Amino acid sequence: MSSASSLRITRLSLWYVPLTSHTSYYMADGKTCETVETSVLRVETDGDATGWGEVCPIPHYLPAYARGVGPALQELAPVIIGADPVGPEALMAHTDAHLHDHRYAKSALDMALWDITGQVAGLPLHALLGGQRQANIPLYHSITCVEPDEMARIAVEAQGQGISQFQAKLGASGDWQTDFERLAKVREAVGKGPLVYGDWNCGATSLEAARVGRAAAALDVMLEQPCPTLEDCSRVRSATNLPMKIDELAHDVPTLLKAHELGVMDAVALKLSKFGGLSATRRARDLCLYLGAKMCIEDTWGSDITTAALLHLGAATDPSRVLNVCDLSGYVAPRLAPDAPVRAKGRIAPPEGAGLGITVDAAALGEPTLVLD
Repeated sequence: MSSASSLRITRLSLWYVPLTSHTSYYMADGKTCETVETSVLRVETDGDATGWGEVCPIPHYLPAYARGVGPALQELAPVIIGADPVGPEALMAHTDAHLHDHRYAKSALDMALWDITGQVAGLPLHALLGGQRQANIPLYHSITCVEPDEMARIAVEAQGQGISQFQAKLGASGDWQTDFERLAKVREAVGKGPLVYGDWNCGATSLEAARVGRAAAALDVMLEQPCPTLEDCSRVRSATNLPMKIDELAHDVPTLLKAHELGVMDAVALKLSKFGGLSATRRARDLCLYLGAKMCIEDTWGSDITTAALLHLGAATDPSRVLNVCDLSGYVAPRLAPDAPVRAKGRIAPPEGAGLGITVDAAALGEPTLVLD
């Protein structure tokens, strides 16, 4: 018996929406997040189901940019229009054969297909991704790289809201002594127990990161992605004996295996658009369960749509292996779905409705930039 559904995709609509951070966001190597464009995709069918996807690349962060989503969808339209949207991995395999890589653009499509599949099944996505393992999931709070005392103040404010995991951005000032002070001040501010980790976003040399790590050796902190190669990250790990989280350099099975082999994957950021959507990130999740890494399940940036998707995957993952998730939509304006989850006491719950389980305010988006049918 054929497993194909009776639904067919009839139209793709794409919006580019500026998302403005509530606080200017500074990172190493001159990277900033103030106003960043997100790509919002609607996939319509000849039935009642309509799926939503989103991808929001950060400028100068990874090989991806928001305005690349439209041309990629135009290239893929002959494969997508008229196709069965139910069971995303089958259609995504066709898109991979038609257009190699461009995984960030495919991430929004894959997300929308999962949304449709969940609606057809009448189930929230976490039920299709392994079953709900916890009612709500711990959050971390990302602290912009500014003066050490201000970072400590931000940490205390977030701690007062129930947060117990703190990512301190490092490297914006270009000197290792200030980076050490940032870590020391945040650790002192939140006290013993909470998780504190310093993130360079690939913006440090192994020498700079090693000096910070050695100075911070007694602080009970973790380091995140100091250098642009796994080999340099491994040298920092060996020089400091501090646990390490990998982010930018984890984006497929070979990079996960290499990071594990080099001993730098105590924790790993699984970002949906780095892997190409929920389908590929779920496979990465399962590999990390085998390898023993703690996981931060999130995405590069975005609002309510991508946040809903990552929360479903996080909720469907063994709680003992989920380090945290990120309520990306809580950092930016505007919100795209009025009924989307919000953080409460340092945790956040996935939506309960079928599919993504959120209602996107299509009227507020205005006219789409691109329509393919």
